[in-house]
Amino acid sequence: MLKNMLMNRRYALWLGLGTLGAIGALAKGKAMYSSHKTQDFELAKNNFSIAGKASLKQRAAAKGLIYGAAIPRLYLSSDQKLAARLAQECGILTPEWELKWSAGHKPLRPSPDTFDFTAGDWMAKFARTHRMLLRGHTLVWHESLPTWFKETVNRQNAEQFLVKHIQTVVTHYAGQMHSWDVVNEAIEVKDGRSDGLRKTPWLEFLGTDYIDLAFRLAAEFDPKALLVYNDYGLEYDTSHHEAKRKAVLKLLERLKSRGVPIHALGMQSHMDGNEKRFNPKKLQNFLANVADLGLKIMITEMDVTDKKLPRNPVVRDRMVAAVYQNYLSVVLNEPAVTAVMTWGISDRYTWLSKFQPRSDGAAVRPLPLDSNFRPKLAWNAIARAFDKAPRR
Repeated sequence: MLKNMLMNRRYALWLGLGTLGAIGALAKGKAMYSSHKTQDFELAKNNFSIAGKASLKQRAAAKGLIYGAAIPRLYLSSDQKLAARLAQECGILTPEWELKWSAGHKPLRPSPDTFDFTAGDWMAKFARTHRMLLRGHTLVWHESLPTWFKETVNRQNAEQFLVKHIQTVVTHYAGQMHSWDVVNEAIEVKDGRSDGLRKTPWLEFLGTDYIDLAFRLAAEFDPKALLVYNDYGLEYDTSHHEAKRKAVLKLLERLKSRGVPIHALGMQSHMDGNEKRFNPKKLQNFLANVADLGLKIMITEMDVTDKKLPRNPVVRDRMVAAVYQNYLSVVLNEPAVTAVMTWGISDRYTWLSKFQPRSDGAAVRPLPLDSNFRPKLAWNAIARAFDKAPRR
């Protein structure tokens, strides 16, 4: 009965939500998403107003949620304004580079036999100093592998390297981590496997059990941390995203059936400001299916690409804010969702400047704060979503 009531509430929410197509009403000549014209019109009038002066972390905490962001030490240590705003707005910190095998200027794994925790320890100290939770990103990923990996790691020694890495890193931060992205982006349906697994060196060397092994090791060396499987491409109503949702759900079901200590799904949620193929009902059903496995859900890397949106920053900011509001309004209706983290907090420091630049040369504006650390409509949209979210 309770489940039926919950599904009815989800369906009612779906009927009441606008879609990402709603933002099309803001620019002349933009096609409107025909099945949601009423919602489009209402969203165009939305001024994203908020009440009170509470920070994002305070608004999230009031509903039993956590808000935070990812940032590299390079920026955090050199920009006092960034550090101050991050501490003010965020309740949890994700080191963007420092806990990957090899990223940034201070690789965690500079050689096969050495580890350098200098950068990661700096981030951990920053989090402690500002009473923030800390996330670990990431223990197992096919990217950001050191240059020595290809020449050194093979079928005979891959398990030894994986065990040593997880044992050393997780033990070093044991008791300090709120959560770990244990395995990152292990699904790629385009690779053609029936199980949807991505063809990575770890899969080639160790087979499908490398995922089980990674989670069991992480649980052994830090039994208090929340252990997360993290992936992208799960949000939209496209054939690829649908296939990926099915493959991720299949992976999670397999892990749970084998007693693997996995606690949450991380949804990266790198959103597209120009994408209209958003189906609230399908997304809500996927979230419910994950929750039915007894798993928590975390939004781990959210931002909104604006490369195809109008140049006018006023129009663009409203369109980006609409994406945040529509998406989070659906996601936060699921009680299993416990945290929302953006991949960056200020437009001054975003990976999208390099990887998703605008063809007109204008600066990208994908995050809650502008390049001068002032709140934008995206900040308001996130705040409104927290304020309207059910309590956990």
